Amino acid sequence: MEFLTTEKLTIVGAAGMIGSNMAQTALMMKLTPNICLYDPFAPALEGVAEELSHCAFEGVNLTYTSDIKEALTGSAYIVSSGGAARKAGMTREDLLKGNAEIAAQFGKDVRRYCPEVKHIVVIFNPADITGLITLLYAGLKPSQVSTLAALDSTRLQHELAKYFQIPTSEIENCRTYGGHGEQMAVFASTTKVKGEKLTDLIGSSQLPLEEWQALKTRVIQGGKHIIDLRGRSSFQSPAYLSIEMIAAAMGGKDFRWPAGTYVSNGEFNHIMMAMETTISRNGINYSAVSGTPDEQEELQQSYRHLCVLRDEVIAMGVLPAIKEWHTLNPNLN
Repeated sequence: MEFLTTEKLTIVGAAGMIGSNMAQTALMMKLTPNICLYDPFAPALEGVAEELSHCAFEGVNLTYTSDIKEALTGSAYIVSSGGAARKAGMTREDLLKGNAEIAAQFGKDVRRYCPEVKHIVVIFNPADITGLITLLYAGLKPSQVSTLAALDSTRLQHELAKYFQIPTSEIENCRTYGGHGEQMAVFASTTKVKGEKLTDLIGSSQLPLEEWQALKTRVIQGGKHIIDLRGRSSFQSPAYLSIEMIAAAMGGKDFRWPAGTYVSNGEFNHIMMAMETTISRNGINYSAVSGTPDEQEELQQSYRHLCVLRDEVIAMGVLPAIKEWHTLNPNLN
């Protein structure tokens, strides 16, 4: 039985819907035979482990624990959904304080129990902020921590496919950047629909401007729409995409979408945000984003919104002042 690696993968928050789906996806994709499930809620965690065992995956060493030291020790890769879920009427930002404190403890636990970890994917909301906090307290390099931002880009692809009534395979390079939240920057200039630039279609009879604006709103409100329809936040899509991310970090196939990464480049500073990224065995790296003047302004607005959230966390005392970050994590500039 061939696996991508034999190194230990820990799923944090494995008793939840996202975490349990991540574990099943990782097993189905044959990432590694050594998967550890962690959650402080022991009864539900045991239930997940039992049910996955009933799938009878071959050659698998599936373990579970509610002891964070046991869960993290020896882990080469971690995916964490270990925060509170978004409920009806809530924004991702409403989760800020509680999940910021969870992220701080998670980062400290990583530093203490598995400082040799190779890559961490953080997906609990608001992921840009929880990922940033994790990075600081874990003491890792920026290339070693990424956050889930791809859902916004996949939702753009989905909405375009629905609107034009064509397969998603005929829509190329859908991209959203900045924050993974309702202040995201939706880029049209990167996208092609059946070989035509999306920017050439917007404002035409094929895609009137008002229809494009309505489509953008559906993309931005995509997570809320799932909650309205299902009574709970998304779990299948974040689970799948986050496992695609960690698979790329293990040396698997390229991750196809933007991901959240630490940025401090003079234009955007001391922040975690979605950029044009690559994820490989060398971790996550990003390149500059270029769009139309309106798109660039949306990206600046998204960045400013993330800075407000970051500064709120600093005011709460969860993070120190930016000037002290280097003391907490010498890898950050």
